[in-house]
Amino acid sequence: MSGGPVRAPLMQEVVGRLRDAVASGRWPVGERIPPEPELVAEFGVSRGTLREAVKALAHAGLLEVLRGDGTYVRATSEISATAQRVYREHADEDVLQVRFALDTQTARLAAQAADPLVVAELRELLARRRAAWDAADYPGWSEADWGFHLRVAEASGNPLLHELYASFGDVFHGTKMVQRLEAGFDGCLASGHDELVEAIAAGDAEAAVRTVIANLDYCMSWVPRRQPAR
Repeated sequence: MSGGPVRAPLMQEVVGRLRDAVASGRWPVGERIPPEPELVAEFGVSRGTLREAVKALAHAGLLEVLRGDGTYVRATSEISATAQRVYREHADEDVLQVRFALDTQTARLAAQAADPLVVAELRELLARRRAAWDAADYPGWSEADWGFHLRVAEASGNPLLHELYASFGDVFHGTKMVQRLEAGFDGCLASGHDELVEAIAAGDAEAAVRTVIANLDYCMSWVPRRQPAR
């Protein structure tokens, strides 16, 4: 279809379809979306309408347009895109302090649900985490560890809390949290992990919170303290 005036309602419809494709995982984070001619044909819109829709999602942080290369997915939602940008502007100590609030609440709610299927999944993730750590497979360990915490957040039963937690993405398990690379760091600490699973299995919300706090206190001890302002 040829170019022409972009109709706002149609453009918003295309924005919605693109957003749904990203959120559903059809186009995973880090991957390039299909080329423009393919999307024009799929959506039945003009190049101008498609470009405006892509531009809107690029402004929101979900997509990134690289001239001469293509358009890549950078986040799965506006919440995730905004959170990743904001969190990277703050110190590790600030990020972990926010995580205290999120982790304790997800643990509390997951324990109140006490779902045996969730407990089995969490134990499997911890087994993978232990095997990867013992094999010095840091990427595998990180993936299993993050999957564990994200599954606890999902088990909270609160979809907004889960989305907020997921929005941290590689901020929790990326370049900011470097303490795990230092000699002596225990990558398979029982607190907040094995002990958390047992608390969830027992439906003990308070025990779940206590072990999460113990884990985050340990992580905080490895984070360089912010220097006081002079």
